[in-house]
Amino acid sequence: MNSRHGQEMRFGVLGPVEVLKGNVSLELGPRQRRLLLVRLLIEDGRPVSQDTLCRDLWPTDRPTGAASSVRAHISRLRAVLDPVRQGRSTMLVSGPAGYALKVPGSARDTTLFEESVSRARDALRNRQLPAARQEIDAALGLWRGEALAEAGEHAFAIRERTRLDGALQDAKELQAAILVQQGETEPAIAVAEGLVVKAPLRETSWALLMRALYTAGRPVEALRQYERYRDMLATELGLDPSPQLRDLHTAILRHDVVVLGTSHPADPATAVPVTPLAQGPDFTTTCAHPDPGPAAGTPFVGRREATKQLGALLAASAAGRPHWAVINGEQGSGKTRLLEELSARAAAAGFTVARTRAGQALSGNRGITQTCPTVQLLDALRQDGKDSAEDEVAQKDPLGTVVHELTQAPTLVVVDDLDQAPQGFHRLLRRLAKVLREAPVMFVCTLRNGDSPASSMLLAELALIGATWLTLDPLTADDVAELLAARGEDATREKAAALHRRCEGHPFALAELLKLPPARRFGPDAQVPAAVRGILHARLVELPDPVRTMLTYAAADGEWLDLGLLADAQGLEPDHLLPLIDAAVTARILVWDPEPATAGTGRYRLPELPRDVVLSTQTPSSRQLRHAALARELAGRDDADPARLARHLRAAGPAAAVAHARSHGSP
Repeated sequence: MNSRHGQEMRFGVLGPVEVLKGNVSLELGPRQRRLLLVRLLIEDGRPVSQDTLCRDLWPTDRPTGAASSVRAHISRLRAVLDPVRQGRSTMLVSGPAGYALKVPGSARDTTLFEESVSRARDALRNRQLPAARQEIDAALGLWRGEALAEAGEHAFAIRERTRLDGALQDAKELQAAILVQQGETEPAIAVAEGLVVKAPLRETSWALLMRALYTAGRPVEALRQYERYRDMLATELGLDPSPQLRDLHTAILRHDVVVLGTSHPADPATAVPVTPLAQGPDFTTTCAHPDPGPAAGTPFVGRREATKQLGALLAASAAGRPHWAVINGEQGSGKTRLLEELSARAAAAGFTVARTRAGQALSGNRGITQTCPTVQLLDALRQDGKDSAEDEVAQKDPLGTVVHELTQAPTLVVVDDLDQAPQGFHRLLRRLAKVLREAPVMFVCTLRNGDSPASSMLLAELALIGATWLTLDPLTADDVAELLAARGEDATREKAAALHRRCEGHPFALAELLKLPPARRFGPDAQVPAAVRGILHARLVELPDPVRTMLTYAAADGEWLDLGLLADAQGLEPDHLLPLIDAAVTARILVWDPEPATAGTGRYRLPELPRDVVLSTQTPSSRQLRHAALARELAGRDDADPARLARHLRAAGPAAAVAHARSHGSP
């Protein structure tokens, strides 16, 4: 607002109360007068009675002359705020209802703050990152300390102070989201860490911290922050994290770049992270619509039989009969890539392709989180820009609206990560399986765990209507050789076999290994890709300490587990060792290799990549102690392999002395 001399007057409560005329801070007087000004500013032009002012300014020990003091303070404030008025003040007015301070919103720092935050949010939603950064920095720059500082814990200020503190938290969360999108991950982490300290039970702040850490290439730390929050929530409130945060945790474990919205951790130049504050508290789904086509430049090998079966179902669906397929495979087994190939083929054939992940739309109108499964599926189906959440017809007859959309043209509905979808989405699919009898539609659902109780009812009903079930096995060594040849690389049988052995035929691990220089993929100079290391680290973190200890001994000994040696080296009974091994198998660190010739027999094995990660978690001295312990036990065996014993003695270094003495019969 402008004074009569043309100088702008600004009122600030985002810190100690202040009034600026131009760039000059006005002298407001003693504390009670400043409190009075804060009390009137909070009411935003509404009158406050004299009795209320007396009660609020002196909640206890009210002086006998309180009313006179209020009138005196009002007079002094008028003299400071409106010194050259003629007649009655138009700024600090009085009437039958009490006193009111008439200040336009443009002169209040709270209004300027909220408007800047709103503009920053709009700019972020429109991907205008420099403008969003400028607006959020301007908004936060208005804060000079605690809001309504003079009011302290006065009852009249608590509600407004709580509102402003919440708005500040929102703004800083928005700032962190913008920083992540600009690739400034370290400042984003610092902001997010401050947020979780300030409001430790606020889930959105923890989600931002996890995202910032992941984008900075620190996925293990992101997973640890989730564990911190989960433990605190259980301790303080006896609650679990929300499904959205659990989905984010799962996405980090899987390095699911579609859900996380980033091309790769520690690659901020190409990162496009999710913007939860641009659209609301959405932790997991990307706001951009993923391209249904396959990953550019990545040859698609193997899966010939699965591709053939899915192609046949697609062609049959175009004839007007619905078909269902279920693809089962562990995370990273290539389910999503197979769906991308199928989606590209369907789109080329004129199909409408509707994609969902864990019950959330990834194509169609918005791809943002909604609670209604019908809205999600409609968002994925529609290509006309309609807002499904506001569709009155859909509200009156949701199932009928979905069926109508499905019968308009040949349609492929992709349901990725079905076992992660809410039960409401499962119920919707079950109803569609019952009512759709004549429609040119194909549903393809993927599962990580075909035995998950969450999906059992739907899968049982799909089995009754003849759904096709496909299980994705690991790639073969020939598939690896084909991929190397398609990439124009040397594809000798030996190299393909070595690469296949290192990745265990796992498509995700193979893709990550191929990002490394050839000399670093296998052999003495081999590295573990960062993404693979992060996943394996996360699995190890989840295991109890005794299981991790057992794995350090197993990693020191080699690929195949010698159960007797492992038990003796740790001083365990064999019966106590087996539960530890079972836990590691369940966590997909160890594998059980059955003996083809004899049913029910086989051996436990620690594959190369998990073994390298387990070894990397130990200090050199820890590894030496493990080798020394194994050497001591081998030295006491009459049938010990001398070469194996010698290897452990060499690796034990200084710790080998005792083991070496025992191997020569010394007491």
